[in-house]
Amino acid sequence: MKDIDVEQVNLSTTEGDLGVLAGHVPSILQLKPGLIDIFEGPVSSPTTVKKSFFVSGGFALINPDSSMEISAMEAIPVDQLDPNAVSEGLTQAQKRMATSPTDESEKAEIQIHHEVYQAMSTAISKSATK
Repeated sequence: MKDIDVEQVNLSTTEGDLGVLAGHVPSILQLKPGLIDIFEGPVSSPTTVKKSFFVSGGFALINPDSSMEISAMEAIPVDQLDPNAVSEGLTQAQKRMATSPTDESEKAEIQIHHEVYQAMSTAISKSATK
């Protein structure tokens, strides 16, 4: 998405979940695996269009002019996530964690996979309840 006017953007950051409105203090935020919700139009209006994307990480730059740039390797619309594939990926990551590998790089890789699949599972659950 490029050059669109939005009312609010909700982000999952390493500092916590954050809602960004016009006039927000300029910031550079590290994104953690999770949802980005983009609201086109007033958030409480019935005509508001909400678009939700899952990102596995990245950065958000809030500029002094209230524009925002999001840099992520990929942004997947939440409705395109396959719940069965996510569940299977999470199960596999949990099984790999249970093997207690001794190699530190393998441990880190397994932890990242688990974190991403867990965040995808949570994103699917959140989008299903809204």
